[in-house]
Amino acid sequence: MQFAGWTDADFDVFSIPGLEPRMDALKRQVRPKLEQLGVDLSPYLTKVLGRPIYPHVAKHARRKVNPPVDSWVAFAADKRGYKKHPHFEVGLWSTQLFAQFCVIAECPVRPQIGQAWLSNLATVQTKVPADFFWRVDHTQRQGVKTGDLSRENLVEFIEKMANSRSGELLVGLQIDRQDILLQPPARTLKDIEGCIAALAPLYTMALQVEGVEP
Repeated sequence: MQFAGWTDADFDVFSIPGLEPRMDALKRQVRPKLEQLGVDLSPYLTKVLGRPIYPHVAKHARRKVNPPVDSWVAFAADKRGYKKHPHFEVGLWSTQLFAQFCVIAECPVRPQIGQAWLSNLATVQTKVPADFFWRVDHTQRQGVKTGDLSRENLVEFIEKMANSRSGELLVGLQIDRQDILLQPPARTLKDIEGCIAALAPLYTMALQVEGVEP
């Protein structure tokens, strides 16, 4: 079996009112596709990133009131979990698909990763494609394109990720819902793989901070 692509019904899950109805639809409609993406993409990530990579589908288990506005499959070098490590995510909002590299608040080496990126700022800026988006809050779907990001803005983003208690930094590809619906699944997989390959240098720096040689 291989990833069959996204449909209107998948994106519409995130417009269903109420926690329980949305979670039921998410488990039934979207989660099987995220699981399949995990199966399909893990070998590619393992090859490109140079070490075994394991998929983790978001469970949203801590939610008690507010329904999730997005969902994803994460990829990390730890088979037990992903939040404490630099990782990749592929998922959906109601309006778009995202594929992104993430360092979030639970990662204990955020200050060291920030310092590594600041020390190699020119590499970070030139390796990330101009049409990729940077975000400092995973709950906000909109970001700032690399091509519109000044050096000072990027430094501010990295420093906030490294030094704030809840700091995080996410960077990657966003594809509008209508564009996803018009393209074949194989093209979507290629776009995601291209995103991972482009952001692999950032991941490599982060691995070295964690003391893991890629």
